[in-house]
Amino acid sequence: MTPKSASRSVAVIGGGWAGLAAAVEAVRHGHVVTVFEMAPQLGGRARGVDAADLALDNGQHILIGAYVDTLELLHTVGVSVDRAFLRAPLCIADPNGVGLRLAGGAPIAAFAAAVLRQRSWRVRDRLALLAAATHWALRGFRCHRSLSVAKLTARLPLSVRNDLIDPLCVAALNTAASDASAAVFLRVLKDALFSGPGSADLLLPRASLSALLPEPTLRWLASVGARLQLQHRVGSVAAQGTSWIIDGERFDRVVLATTATEAARLTATIAPEWSRTAAALRYEPIVTVYLRSVGARLPDPMLALRADARWPAQFVFDRGQLGGADGLLAFVVSGAQPWVDRGLEATAQAAMDQAREALGDHLRGPLQQVRTIIEKRATFRCTPGLQRPATAIAPGLHAAGDYVAGPYPATLEGAVRSGLQAVRAFS
Repeated sequence: MTPKSASRSVAVIGGGWAGLAAAVEAVRHGHVVTVFEMAPQLGGRARGVDAADLALDNGQHILIGAYVDTLELLHTVGVSVDRAFLRAPLCIADPNGVGLRLAGGAPIAAFAAAVLRQRSWRVRDRLALLAAATHWALRGFRCHRSLSVAKLTARLPLSVRNDLIDPLCVAALNTAASDASAAVFLRVLKDALFSGPGSADLLLPRASLSALLPEPTLRWLASVGARLQLQHRVGSVAAQGTSWIIDGERFDRVVLATTATEAARLTATIAPEWSRTAAALRYEPIVTVYLRSVGARLPDPMLALRADARWPAQFVFDRGQLGGADGLLAFVVSGAQPWVDRGLEATAQAAMDQAREALGDHLRGPLQQVRTIIEKRATFRCTPGLQRPATAIAPGLHAAGDYVAGPYPATLEGAVRSGLQAVRAFS
């Protein structure tokens, strides 16, 4: 347990991963916690969805070994990480087995070896990537905030950009390389590939996202006497001396862990400038197309796909290898606005065509559409020089969410860290 500070009444508004992290951390500091969540379930944008007899999620989320705060939170609420995830060295390979595969061990050596083994690139292309990575490392993985990923990597060979940089960028930042922040991208690379043994490992959930964190946290919070108010959209937050009034109830401290849009509404009169910054964020959607081919088994639980004007998905997950239904495949379309503009039916049909073209003999039974899910505001657009709202809003009122100022893009780790930071700021 974290050493206790003076006990206070703490309200956490929002029950996504940032809010759950804040609630657990507040309890660990000895505070009396109430969680308000407008939805009927916890989890926010990383949760399970109802789908008859199939276990689906509202999106595909993975962890990596560098997500130390998320892994510690899971441990705290009683989740066995070894059982909850399929852990494997980083692999970004296509259905033909071509791609970057890291071995275990020291990540720098593993990355260099994986690049040198990449036979689909010319020798000079591999050496160019290693030279660029060395240059980034010598500069501390820092660059000017105005740079995009496309400009940062413009001198790299096209094959390297197409096969590695672009898929990594859209997977990590949900923003195309032409528009994505190079500074944030480099921070992700630094923590994932160069933070120590296992930092780049992929951790693929074996259960639904609700079963991974929201449901265990709900049980944990209930066991320690925290109060949870589901289906309660907070109407107002107002200061009263050194306290805060939430819908008529007094609290000593408040963690605002809602979406940025909702946070902007609640802070419009409390902190107008903070509210305007939060409201100014722009977003990128993510679409997940669930298809099923009974008996299908992909070479890896996660495969990279070539996305273009015809094919929408950058990755496909074999949910049958991850505790899901046999042959259930999740095609992920990140940076999906152009496909959203075409319509979900057109996107689903294009994913069907892409599956037949890319997966070929890996499919077995007839390919069927299961469900198409869109998160219209899946992540903020992580662009160069983006101004993000600070954690501190007012004395005793702090924000938590993957959008607040910090080194990471909109990731689960970013959300969890923000929740911890918000509580520690007033404890």
